[in-house]
Amino acid sequence: MSTHSVGTHLVWDWNGTLFHDIDAVIEATNASFAELGLAPITLERYQELYCVPVPRFYERLMGRLPTDAEWEVMDATFHRHYWALADRCGLAEGAAELLAARRAAGLTQSLCSLAPQDNLLPVVTSHGIMEHFVRVDGRTGPSNQGKAAQMARHLAALADVVADPGRIVVIGDALDDAVAAAHVGAHAVLYTGGSHSRASLESAGVPVVDSLAAAVAEAERIAAG
Repeated sequence: MSTHSVGTHLVWDWNGTLFHDIDAVIEATNASFAELGLAPITLERYQELYCVPVPRFYERLMGRLPTDAEWEVMDATFHRHYWALADRCGLAEGAAELLAARRAAGLTQSLCSLAPQDNLLPVVTSHGIMEHFVRVDGRTGPSNQGKAAQMARHLAALADVVADPGRIVVIGDALDDAVAAAHVGAHAVLYTGGSHSRASLESAGVPVVDSLAAAVAEAERIAAG
């Protein structure tokens, strides 16, 4: 018997999308920069330059790619500071209500994040929203990759839930979310509340919105076709 859902399936990003953590990201970035002898960065410059894979972001700041050894130090330093600050962060405005409403309406949604799986599951659980997702996948491999391959694995694991990529919309705050969506044949909507400026996001050629409610509305419009 098929268990395929009807309606639009949403694949949510976590950091900078459902989880409003950009202030912690900037603080952790600057704390790690200080340890490495780099100058601090403003939110505006971060949003202008940020990209995935993250070593390319450091290349834009330093004028060269970090060595493997430098990258390991940068990544570990950032995460040490970030996870100490993440407890202060909350869900984005309207996130909990949107997730609950979609689940109540019988619509499916999942979470695909580049946050480490061992960190992601406890923080999603602590915000009381785990039950709204049919699947939650964090990163289990190296942190110097984009999301495309992980998105492909995520959707392969959801094959019993949603068969048609054309009914899937990825909602995220990064150009990499649009790249990952295109990689699997899904749609994307990008949200300005996180890591990228609006101008940067608009270069992806997909809808860009300023609230999660607008993202959901746009996702439904796209999938309806």
